[in-house]
Amino acid sequence: MSTYILLAASELCCAACSENFHAPENMIGDNPTKTVVQTTTPVPADCFQPAADQGTVELLQYEAKDYTQADQPVTHKPAYIYLPYGYDASKKYDIIYLLHGWTGTAEQYFAQENLPQMKNLFDNMIARGLTKPFIAVSPTWDKDNRAKDWGESTREAAVFSSEYINDLIPAVESRYSTYAESTDEAGIIASRAHRAIGGFSLGAITTWYIFEQAFPYSRWYLPMSGDNWHIEMFGGASRSEETAAFLADMVKASPYKNDFYVWYAVGSNDVRLPQTHNQALAMAELTETFNSTNFSYHQKPGGRHDFNAVWEFCYNALPLFFPPKNQQEAKTYTRASRIEDVMADAAFDNFGQLIFPINRSYWSGETLEQLQLTWYSYINADKTVEIVNDMKRKADAGEHIFYDIYTDEEKASDPQKRYTGLFFFRGNAGAPFAICNAGGGFAYVGAIHDSFPHAQELSKQGYNAFALIYRPGAQTAMEDLARAITFVIDHADELDVRPDGYSLWGGSAGARMAATLGNADNLRHLTGRTDIARAAAVVMQYTGYATTSTADAPTYACVGTADGIAPWQTMRSRLQTLSSMGIDTEFHAYDGLPHGFGLGQGTVAEGWLNDAVRFWQKQTGITGIRQNIEYQTKGDTIYGIDGMRRDNLQKGINVMKGKKMTKR
Repeated sequence: MSTYILLAASELCCAACSENFHAPENMIGDNPTKTVVQTTTPVPADCFQPAADQGTVELLQYEAKDYTQADQPVTHKPAYIYLPYGYDASKKYDIIYLLHGWTGTAEQYFAQENLPQMKNLFDNMIARGLTKPFIAVSPTWDKDNRAKDWGESTREAAVFSSEYINDLIPAVESRYSTYAESTDEAGIIASRAHRAIGGFSLGAITTWYIFEQAFPYSRWYLPMSGDNWHIEMFGGASRSEETAAFLADMVKASPYKNDFYVWYAVGSNDVRLPQTHNQALAMAELTETFNSTNFSYHQKPGGRHDFNAVWEFCYNALPLFFPPKNQQEAKTYTRASRIEDVMADAAFDNFGQLIFPINRSYWSGETLEQLQLTWYSYINADKTVEIVNDMKRKADAGEHIFYDIYTDEEKASDPQKRYTGLFFFRGNAGAPFAICNAGGGFAYVGAIHDSFPHAQELSKQGYNAFALIYRPGAQTAMEDLARAITFVIDHADELDVRPDGYSLWGGSAGARMAATLGNADNLRHLTGRTDIARAAAVVMQYTGYATTSTADAPTYACVGTADGIAPWQTMRSRLQTLSSMGIDTEFHAYDGLPHGFGLGQGTVAEGWLNDAVRFWQKQTGITGIRQNIEYQTKGDTIYGIDGMRRDNLQKGINVMKGKKMTKR
């Protein structure tokens, strides 16, 4: 499996840096998107240390029945209850029930002196605002809470759903304050949106039994390293398609078919990988029932069949299950905010889905902090949060932040044009504009990391900046950029931007777009216009584009020396050729940086954007529009994005007009 994924990624990466390649079909439109494997984010080590504000653990003894026997004799069982710091019985709390694996006991999660990690983890997640305060329960599916042979254990796990509904939930939620107004069947079902059930190993198998047998009683499911055994034991591995089909039929027959979420997980080196992985992929094929709105599949890289994986899965899943209260009420996004919530925010009307790539095969993560993009590095979660909050604040205030570039008739004729447009990061009235184009191998548009941050920083400096969302595919992308340039020029008065002296920016595939439309001949051909001037400057990051012409615009380029997709030598060679044609150029290669570093915050490339702005200003002679003193440039002094002064060029290879640049 790993080999296949690596080979597939390698093939696509090679395509991204070639001159002619065919991008994979983009999965867009009204159909649900297929779930793909997402990697988990490691738990910060200090989350396992005791928190300043600590919750408590209580032992609850309750009466249940032995459902493995026909006469169902009474049993007495323990459950350990985690209560968050400041637990207040007058408030309502979400709740999760966590089930142990084979040979485990109710003490597994919270009552073993040598394993304090789970309690510390929950304390720290709540304290840091990753989740709102919640209750967690560590019970046992075993009738008498002791380790026993495999056969008896599996029989007990298979019937635990009856105890879960009839005994455990009533015992816990009648004593502790949850959203259940009552603990009869009606009360438990009415509060299902605030109840999660999860388990590890045989506990995951028990979770699948509950999913199958008690679906109406919980909305959230967290099966970790285990499969459903309705068809047969280990059927997730041996009969995955039949197992997935059974689960889909069960869901479709339920009135809650559109109101559930399964967060399925396993370690990539887990002995239970085959049964989990095969079932997950089979379920992902049934997009009518299991799609990105209610099902996700996650792997811990290198994860084994142990509690290190369990802790990581809980750390990644619970912010989705129990999002922090301030996120729900204040609607200010945080690192723990769900990406789906951002896209669905009413403030963004019908363009929220375009903030993140439409093709979900190329990104992963439940929250803004967890976001990962194929081929990209140094994704700054704080910057992502800043951008979406900035967008929301402006949209809530009535500011027009998104513009369609195609008419309704054009979008009806070509439905893919519905997924295009310009996000506007407004600068000073009448200032020049830039159009920023994200990369993504012409397979998707990585704007959240590769054009929104650039456009936002340009707007902070007073420039009007647009980030283009285009149709994947080399030809359609060029057509969309041509239309975007035409749109801004034709609506310059309405947008209050200066139509001359504009620049085109791009990274990776987006850099190819900028360079192509920065060529006067291509611009005339693709726009069909002779009245639109060529861009004053092109700013390119990490691309292997090598075509040159005397019609090309002055060009600034930067790349990392460790870029395995766009070799820095290729980019330098192109700019040296342009320079030999008398075209102004500037080139920087930063030591050790890989592909897709974006703004490069916190790296040796930090501040490159200011160098690029200065290059653009040089081509137009337009200066003095910066809004903030922290961005002001005097003479040869260099300022970083954070406003800090730097006396030297960034470490690496720096070339201007084909010649190596020396220290300023």
